[in-house]
This record gives sequence, C-alpha cells and structure tokens, in this order.
Amino acid sequence: MTENRFNLIDEPWIPVVDVGRVSLKEIFSNHNLKALGGNPVQKIALTKLLLAIAQSAHTPEDDQAWLNLGAEGLAKACLDYLDQWHDRFYLYGEKPFLQMPVIVEQIQKSKSKDKSERSYGMGFYPDLASENNTILSQYQIEKSLNDAEKAIFLVTLMNFALGGKRIIKDVPALTEGYSGKSNSAKSGPSLGNYVGYLHSYLVGSALQETIWLNLVTGGEILKHKSWTSGLGKAPWELMPKGEGDNVAELLKNAYMGTLVALSRFVYLEENGVYYLEGIQYPSHKDGWFELSVSLNSNTSPPKMLWLDTEKKPWRELTTLLAFFDSRGNTGFSCLQLQYGFNRVSRSENSIGVWSGGLKVRGTLGDQSVKQDDDFVESFVMLPPPNQITGSDSLWFEHLQTEMTELDGLSKSLYDCVMSYYKHQLVDGSNQAAQAKNLFWQLCESRFQDLVNGAEDAQQRYALRKAFAGFVNQAFENYCPKETARQLDAWAQARPNLSKYLAQPNKEVA
Repeated sequence: MTENRFNLIDEPWIPVVDVGRVSLKEIFSNHNLKALGGNPVQKIALTKLLLAIAQSAHTPEDDQAWLNLGAEGLAKACLDYLDQWHDRFYLYGEKPFLQMPVIVEQIQKSKSKDKSERSYGMGFYPDLASENNTILSQYQIEKSLNDAEKAIFLVTLMNFALGGKRIIKDVPALTEGYSGKSNSAKSGPSLGNYVGYLHSYLVGSALQETIWLNLVTGGEILKHKSWTSGLGKAPWELMPKGEGDNVAELLKNAYMGTLVALSRFVYLEENGVYYLEGIQYPSHKDGWFELSVSLNSNTSPPKMLWLDTEKKPWRELTTLLAFFDSRGNTGFSCLQLQYGFNRVSRSENSIGVWSGGLKVRGTLGDQSVKQDDDFVESFVMLPPPNQITGSDSLWFEHLQTEMTELDGLSKSLYDCVMSYYKHQLVDGSNQAAQAKNLFWQLCESRFQDLVNGAEDAQQRYALRKAFAGFVNQAFENYCPKETARQLDAWAQARPNLSKYLAQPNKEVA
C-alpha cells in the first residue's frame, strides 16, 4: 500500500504574493494573504480549485445569503470542510488527490509501445513533451519538479491541458463501450481548442475576500441550462472510474466541472506522470462555457473573446464590463464579473478586475506555445461599486468614450507612420506596428488614472493631453527628421491631434 504523504491541506505549495508557498489551511485561516502568485494559467487554475473548495463548503442560496455569509464566514466553512475531507488531499497515497492509479494497470496491459511515464516537461505550464518534440530553447528543457510544483502542475493540468498527442496512445477506454477516445486528445476546457480563452475574476483587498467575491449562488447555477447536474460533487469526494461513467457525466454537466474538469486522467510518479485523456467537454459553440470567459451569445454560433498577445487585457475592460451599459447594448458578457458586481453594487470598497490566460496555437491536431505565444494578464482597480453602478453614474459611458478615442489615436498614429515612410517610397508597416505597440505601452502607465477619473471632465482633459503626448512620442521615435527628405516627410505626416484635444476642452468650458 502506498504511504499517504504530502497533504495539500497542511503542506506549503500554493504561491502567494510577498509570502511564498502556503498550504490550503493557511489560505483560509490567514486573512492577511493578498493574492495568488505564479503565472496567469496557474493563478486561474488555483482560483478555480479554491472556488471548488468554497462552493463545496458552502454555496449560498441567493445574494442575501451570500452577503450574510461574508468572507470570514466562508473561510470558516472552508476550514471545516477541509478538516472533514482531509484524507482526500494527499498527493500520494491510497487515494491520491485528483489521480487515478488504475490507469497504470490499464496502460501496462494495453498495446501501447510506450508504457513508461511521461516527463513533466518545463513545469511552468501543463505541456508534457509529445513524442516528436524538438527542443528549440532553454525554456523547453525538462526540469525536475518538487512535490509542491507537482501539485500545481496537477491542478493546472485538470483544466488547461494542451491538446494533442502528449497522451499515452493505444490505451483502451476505462469505461466499457466509450467511443470518444482518440490518439489526439482535446485541450482542457479552460484553454479552448483555438488560440486560448481570456479569463476574468473580481479581486478583493485580500485573498479570502477574492474567493468570496467570485463565489456563485445556487440561484445563479440554476440559470444555466448546460449545468443539469447543478453544483455537482468535487472530484476528490467522488472520482469517476472512467471517461463516460455516471460520475463523469454528472461532472461534465455540473458547475463543478468548470472548476475542476478532470480533462486528463493522471497518476504521478517520482520522475514522471502517467497521462491519459480524461473527460471531454463541449465547447462554447455547443452552449457550454465557463463563467470567467467573455461570450457574445447574440451571435450564432456564440462569439468568444480570445486572448491576444498584441492587446493586453486592460484594453478590453469596457468589453468585460459591458453589463454596465445603460443602453442595453451588452454584446460580450463575462458572467463571473456581472454576478459579482450585482451583489456588491452598494459596496464602498474598491474592487479590482484581473484578466489573463495563455495564448497557444494548433498545428496538425497538436497545440503548442511557439513564436509570439505567451502568457498575458492585466489588473485594474475600479472605483467603489456604489460610485459607478448607480443609474445616475456616467463613469462607464465616459470610460467607453475615452477608450474609443484611444483606439482612434492608435489608428491615426499607424496611418501617420505609414505616410511618413510612403513619402520616402519605403514600406513602413513594421515601424508603424512598433509605433502602435509603443503607444499602448505608454498608455498603460496612465490607464489606472483614467479609470479613477473617468467621471471628472478636468481629469479626462488632463489625461487627453498626456495620451496625445504619447502619440507624438511614438511618432518621433519611429520617424526621424535628420535629413532634408526625412524632415519633409515628417512635416507632412505629423499627427494632427487638435480635434482630440478640443472636444474635452469644450466640455470643461
């Protein structure tokens, strides 16, 4: 019998900003912990795990029950829950956390030519090496993981496994008669089969408050037709025995399946991991989606807000908060944010919005992270909800206007740089793209000021002068005027920002 060891409730393994690694028990007992650490995918996966524990410990019936519970009440309920299920959180043992020891026997008796465990790959995202993997840089070199890193890898793998041929092939399904297995596994539901979903969560002043803010009520769960199983049971309480048994089907059709998906069946070894495709989930096109993604359900099929490494998530803030639009022209909707703001509309405490994910690409049925693919994330602190959610508040409308104007400045800058090089009979598309990128980098340094002062006309005008300065700075950086020919092109192509600067000025007057 395998010895029970490394219990996730007691052992430090979760990265926390300014603290280091902490245990699950400390997450719910130390109210001074501020925020999760790690890369964006790890933050999302760990947030989902903490929410799964919280929802299992106490799912309030409605908004009033949620308010009565509070962050402290939820933390206490979670500690009681973890104490009750302590024996199910061992990383190694008779019932290892989120693992299926039976797959080792299934692999050994299969026709697979490769029956050995897979290596852990790079470790910082759930990308096990495929059979024909080629190492192109030091970032792809495999590393040895300690138990804390293996725990994070395991949790991340459940929802963010990259699709493709990393699984051990030619292994029969654990569920008799199941026909969904293939040699190329589907990606985890939180990653998506395309370029990668953008996920967003509310952020409070401390980690316990963040968990509480993102907790959903029983009434909200009932609104979703795809969650016919309701909340569902956490997998550590009841693990499926195969890909398509009753337990797997219940998890697929439950809210819990969006938090801990079991998209891979896994068994950890000292130097590697046994790894099979697990539960397969529908996509957003089928009406199945997670609350933390942004979806436009008014189109057919529904349109998803994808990750873009060239466009940081803060630039999508007005899209993510489209439910603020008093005109009812919502378009995209992030229900994770909408449900939370509906409950805290009268709060006097500032609340933040965090968004992030991992950009990937697919080639011949295999997902990978290459070229300009990368992690993306942004954090924006919003004014207190009671100041921006009222019917008489124009904060969102002003923010929308200013973001539309910034987009216009970006396009104008691009055209000006292109014109500068066109006057010299040179292709300037590369310089124009770099100028736009520099402009948005400069804007990011003042975006929080814009969010804070969107309702103040004087502040908006002052910021317009700053943003106009960024346009000129980017133009000057990529359009030199050292020669007579350059000076002539510079003078003809220079941005004209008088209209942009005059509009707020009239309002101030």
